[in-house]
Formats: sequence, C-alpha cells, structure tokens
Amino acid sequence: MAHLNAQTVRTWYRLHKWTSLICTALLLMACVTGLPLVFHDELDALLDQHVAPAKAEAGAPAANLDQMIAQAQARFPSMHPYAIGWDDDEPRIFVNMSSVDDPRSSKDIRSMIFDAHTGRLLETEKDRFDLLSVLLRLHREIFLGLPGELIMGAMALSFVLSLVSGALVYGPFMRRLEFGTYRRDGAKRTRWFDLHNLLGIVTLTWALVVGATGVMNALSTPLFGLWRAQTLPKIMAPYRGKPVPTHFRSVDESVKQVAAALPEMEISSVLFPNPIFSSPRHYLVWTKGKTPVTSRMFTPALVDVETGSLAISGGLPWYLRILELSRPLHFGDYGGLPLKIIWGLFDVALIVVLVSGVYLWLSKRRSPIERELDHLVERESLRHAGAL
Repeated sequence: MAHLNAQTVRTWYRLHKWTSLICTALLLMACVTGLPLVFHDELDALLDQHVAPAKAEAGAPAANLDQMIAQAQARFPSMHPYAIGWDDDEPRIFVNMSSVDDPRSSKDIRSMIFDAHTGRLLETEKDRFDLLSVLLRLHREIFLGLPGELIMGAMALSFVLSLVSGALVYGPFMRRLEFGTYRRDGAKRTRWFDLHNLLGIVTLTWALVVGATGVMNALSTPLFGLWRAQTLPKIMAPYRGKPVPTHFRSVDESVKQVAAALPEMEISSVLFPNPIFSSPRHYLVWTKGKTPVTSRMFTPALVDVETGSLAISGGLPWYLRILELSRPLHFGDYGGLPLKIIWGLFDVALIVVLVSGVYLWLSKRRSPIERELDHLVERESLRHAGAL
C-alpha cells in the first residue's frame, strides 16, 4: 500500500461494501430492465406491426397539421389536442388527444397516426400491452412517479460511490497478483472473488458513465420544473390580467414560423397550451439538431396562440444541456447497433458483478479481506506506537 495506509483502505472497503449492498437490489433490477431498453428501437420494429406511410421523395412537402388535428377531434370529441410528435424513423406524425392536462398513463391518451407527407390517416393506435413502456417505467421510477425517480437517483449515486471506493481498494489488494488474475484452481469462493474483481475493473469506466448519467436522468423532472419556474414567469408577465384565449391560431402556421426562425433545427414535437407543462397561452414547439451529434440537443420555442408572436427562442440552460447529453450515454443509443451490442455486453457483465458480490457477502460474512485489513491496521498501529 504505497499511497494508502491500511486504515484508509479499510475505510474505503467498508464504504464499498455497504454502498454496494444498499444499491444492489434496485441496481440489479435496473440492469435487467435496461438490457431490453438498450435495444428499444430494434424491439419496437419487431413487435410494433403498423401501417407504413407512402414512399416519398426527399424534400417532399409536409401535409397540413390543422387538418390532421381536425380529424383527431372528430374521432375523439370529448378530448382536446394534447401534443403532436414526429416519428424519428418514418415520415409519420402522431396526434395525441387527452381529456386531462397531466396524463399519467397511456390510458389517458389516444393517438392517431398520419402520413407526414400525404396527411392520410394511417391508423388509430390501439390499446395494447406495451412491454417496453412498462420496463421503462420500472427502470426509471419503479411505478412511483417523482418519488421513484429520486429513489433511483439515490441508488445511482450509491452505485457511483461503490465504484470509486471499489477502484481504490482494488489496487492495494491486487498488488501481489497480476492485473486481471483469475485463479481457476482456487476454491469456489476464490474464483467468485476473482471474477467479481476482474469484471468489476473491466467495466469500471462504463459503469461510472452509466451510473453518473443515471443520477442526471433521475433529476430530469425537478430540473425541467426549475427551468419552467425560472422561464415562464418572465414570458407570462405581459399577459397578467388577460383572459386565456379560447380560439387558437393555426398550429401549421406556428410550426412553419418556428422552422423559419430556426433553420438549422428540425421540429420534434408540439405541446398544446398546458398550465402544467408549459404555458396556457402558447404552443411549446420543441426542435432538435439535424446531425447525429446535435439531434440530442433540443431548443424550445413558444408561440403565442392568439397573436402568433414568437415568445422565446433560445437554448436550454447548462444543467439541462448536461441532462440531454447524458441520456444517449445512459442507453448507448447514439452509435447504432454495434454500440448497443457493446452496451448490452457490459450490462450482462455488471449483472455478474452484482450477483457475485451478493454471493461473496452471503457466503461468509466476515471475509478474509476484512480479517487481513484488520490485521494490517493492528500492525501499523503497533509500528507507529513503537516509533513513538
């Protein structure tokens, strides 16, 4: 232990052990549910049998959004338009209707899917069990909403602490062995111990990235809430005392207005006036970059539904930019299928690390590691006492 004394290493070891045990159950669940979520796009294409849009040439004009909304309102007269979304993979547009401003599940939303170029209704999304959506909710907030997100964030933070402390303990304990040693002829517990250390150090950097981005993702709801609290009062100040409009201007014109103001961006979604998530007087138009790198960078624009004025058009604050960049790193979905396969393999390796860690803890509570640490601490204490 050239740089860390025995007492320090023992402290780091105990921190590693207890932070690992605290987060293990939720982390194991997150790893198991995260594995299919890494391949979300591929599984969606396999499981989601839908009506394909007509083939269109590059640069083909877009259909009128107002006509799509009129069809959706005629189909669901008891609901109001909630949001419009553009499919990332196909020229399809989703018009989502809802009877509430804060839909909590798919049952609160009805979607009609249109061809983005012809405006033809392709299908009305049917009620069906969506396994991937259930896995995502379990992975993100264990079906508890915001409290669940914060619990998962605390779990991710505990995981990061266990990784840092584990890395600090790994060096001193492996000083007598070659890096990556696996003793095939050792006792069963020794083999599990070596496997735990080997896979743990191999996956360390990846696990730190996934753990840190998991903390950021868990804070998305409060961070966006902070941004709305900071931004919307300034936008709404000129409207104090004025009644909320009952007649909205054209959505199609508003979207074209934003597209003209932000030519380097493309439209991602539109949220209709909403007192909870945006403004009761504005269309919230989300745009994103057109390149693979900037496609994860979103810029919001608010359009007054009465006057058509562009109330805001600017980038998000730094903390939301960090959040946006952390999301693709968490699931590894920014580099195509090869990167997803790598992410999947690391995920499986981490599952083995977790299972082996639990086995090592259960198989022998007071491990040889702890006995050796205690022995080293006693020796150092006696040596220091003798020096005095």
